[in-house]
Amino acid sequence: MKEEQSFTEEQEVTATEQEPINEAGAAEAQAEEMAGQEQDELARLKAEAEEQQQRYVRAQADFDNFRRRTQKEKEELAKYASMKLITELVPVIDNFERAMATVPEGAEVESFSKGIQMIFRQLETVMNNEGLTAMESVGQPFNPEFHQAIMQVESDEYEEGIVVEEVQKGYMLKDKVLRPAMVKVSS
Repeated sequence: MKEEQSFTEEQEVTATEQEPINEAGAAEAQAEEMAGQEQDELARLKAEAEEQQQRYVRAQADFDNFRRRTQKEKEELAKYASMKLITELVPVIDNFERAMATVPEGAEVESFSKGIQMIFRQLETVMNNEGLTAMESVGQPFNPEFHQAIMQVESDEYEEGIVVEEVQKGYMLKDKVLRPAMVKVSS
């Protein structure tokens, strides 16, 4: 039994001596595992930070685009703020021109005619100051962006596709077509 006891003691001594080695190995393995987990966590956090950075950059770009778009809309609104009023006044100008074209001759209506012409010139000046300009169409090549063809006519004076006669004036408001000119085009 003494031998048995001594064998058990040897095993315990060997086991006790091996335990620190196994514990050290286990601690080392655990440290490596933690380091691996920390690396994984660090990689995940870096990826998340990169994603957040990309979101921030996209949001900043979206905001810049929004700011530029609203600024452009404001400028355009200011540029064409009088468009509605001018659109409603263009037929008034047309009627003034028609009325002045039919003024009868005579001493009694001459002063009245002169007054109407002065009022018309004043209205034209105000409209021109707002950016309204009449299009010059006769003799120009037909352009569907500026002209509305209502008829084709034979013409010896103009070649094909040229505006021969303007039936109704066209107007531009700054750089936009307010009303296309109604024209007759040579064929």
